[in-house]
Amino acid sequence: MKEFEGKHVVVTGAAKGIGRGATEVFLREGAFVTGLDLDQDAMDAMEHENLVMYTCDVSDSQSVNQVIKRASDKFGKAEVLVNNAGINPYGTVTETSEELWDKVLNTNLKSAFLMSKAVLPAMVEAQSGVIVNVSSVQAFITQDQVAAYTTSKTAMLGLTRSIAVDYAPHIRCVAVCPGTIDTPMLRSAFQESPDPQAVLEECIDMHLVKKIGTPAEVGEFIAYLASDKASFMTGQAFRIDGGLGIAIGGSKQKS
Repeated sequence: MKEFEGKHVVVTGAAKGIGRGATEVFLREGAFVTGLDLDQDAMDAMEHENLVMYTCDVSDSQSVNQVIKRASDKFGKAEVLVNNAGINPYGTVTETSEELWDKVLNTNLKSAFLMSKAVLPAMVEAQSGVIVNVSSVQAFITQDQVAAYTTSKTAMLGLTRSIAVDYAPHIRCVAVCPGTIDTPMLRSAFQESPDPQAVLEECIDMHLVKKIGTPAEVGEFIAYLASDKASFMTGQAFRIDGGLGIAIGGSKQKS
């Protein structure tokens, strides 16, 4: 029997990158998947008999509640929620407008709050459920010029802990913190550089494993954490980052 046979999984930002990677793993493992996104072209490219894609602004409570109602009517209550939707515009505090700050926090953090709020009542009633929040390695370390993004991803760890504590013992909530992952968002950021290939090679070199991750790798990890195999894990943030940021460097001494 497949790991998620007959279960209903909801994934935000499902049409591209990590969200698509997770969606494909859950579908392979027999789940019914409701995918939410705003990129219609990317959504149209995804087809599976157990998949329904909805256009949804996950930072808007009315849109979220309407879509969760439609999804529940079709597939039953959500048993797994993956809060993955996110954006990463660049800017320091002084360079980031108030409008952009609000957009990043709404997309990356408020969306996870609203989606969780929408699915938790049914999970509580069923006394089961798992919420996986996609945070970032930048909740622990950070590069320059990502003030809003780093703030949103760090705050998501607090939301993860709060849900885990408040809805235990039957509902689990964990956070996944990826390093550099080969997504359309990353490739788009590379194109802003005069030498995208050089930036890619720099990113590769920053990781101890000397590569960047794939959406499929993160998707597999998300599915594992959402499965019964991880039933003793809750409230924690798990890094899948190729060793990014743990080596301090320095000269090597020979004894």
